Amino acid sequence: MSETDLSPLRIDRQTPRSPKSRPRKGWLIGGLAVLVLGGSAIFAGLRAPVGVETVTVGQAWPYQGLTVLNATGYVVAQRKAAIASKATGRLEWLGVREGSVVKAGELIARLEQRDVAAQLQQAAANVGVAQANVGQVQAELRDAELAFGRARDLRARNFVAQAQVDQAEARMVKARAAVVSARAAERASEAARQAAQVAVAQTEIRAPFDGVVLTKHANVGDLITNFSAAADSKGAVVSMADMSTLEVEADVSESSLSKIKPGQPCEIQLDAFPELRFRGEVSRLVPTVDRAKASVLTKIRFIDPDPRVLPEMSAKIAFLSEALDAARRQPRVAVHGEAVVAEGGASAVFRVENGVAKRVSVTPGPKIGDLVELSGVAPGDTLVLRPPASLRDGAAVKTGGK
Repeated sequence: MSETDLSPLRIDRQTPRSPKSRPRKGWLIGGLAVLVLGGSAIFAGLRAPVGVETVTVGQAWPYQGLTVLNATGYVVAQRKAAIASKATGRLEWLGVREGSVVKAGELIARLEQRDVAAQLQQAAANVGVAQANVGQVQAELRDAELAFGRARDLRARNFVAQAQVDQAEARMVKARAAVVSARAAERASEAARQAAQVAVAQTEIRAPFDGVVLTKHANVGDLITNFSAAADSKGAVVSMADMSTLEVEADVSESSLSKIKPGQPCEIQLDAFPELRFRGEVSRLVPTVDRAKASVLTKIRFIDPDPRVLPEMSAKIAFLSEALDAARRQPRVAVHGEAVVAEGGASAVFRVENGVAKRVSVTPGPKIGDLVELSGVAPGDTLVLRPPASLRDGAAVKTGGK
């Protein structure tokens, strides 16, 4: 029997077997990875900051809803003056500085006055001489009158001639004329003394009214002239103003004149004190139109003067349709109406804190123009303006739009 070859039937144990389950397991792992990545992307999308616009809570004034016209202007003192002297001389003494409060007639500066003081002394001496002359001629008149009386009596008894009577009468008439002349000379000397006093008074610069010194134009030693015509000379020594006459002057377009009238209530805001409002009213309209600006100068007086108000301050004026009581002159917390959302009869806002929107319940009040009064928030809070419907409490937000 021939030998049979069994090598084809041998099992090769070194050849690896291809498992049939591996492809199925790989597909499962890949699917899980896709699900994990997709879920992460969805979660990251949910946590991404929402782009929003914001608005800041501020303060609004009720008068803004009653304003019929706005204007700008400056605070001006209606009574002010540059204080100078009619005399010419060197400034010897200056008793005020900027901000000094002075009363009418108070001495604020003095020029050198030795020359005019000497003239005053001379004029006073001349008055004394004239008065002495009057006394002398009056004594002579009394003597002449007595002599005339004696001569007339003697003539009546025929003790003297008529010529003596006539001579005594002439002397009396002459004495009377001398008295008249001496009194005229006395009046002339008195007038000269008064002129010398005026010259001395002109070297003393006094306040013409109660007020405050605004600026100082000269210092001790400067030459003061009444027209400041000489080189290095000064005209005015100081400028002052009566603070009780402060008003706001504003230019109102002639096309808006129908909206204002004298006595109309106003609210005045000064740039120096933006948090304050001052009551005012239209004092008068200057009866002429500025052709270049097509405007009319309107003057608004302060109803409640305040010492903090100074000349030349910038001011904003709101002309009102009616006067406001004290309660309506207080500021209110307000924000743009589009920051408030209403759901189920309740109102709320989204306040932004550290990049997170927090829902806050609020109570709306009356509208003030485009703003609405709110309680539940404070001035300075940052709110979401026009919050999207998808915005939720605690969502991350970023400002600057979507």
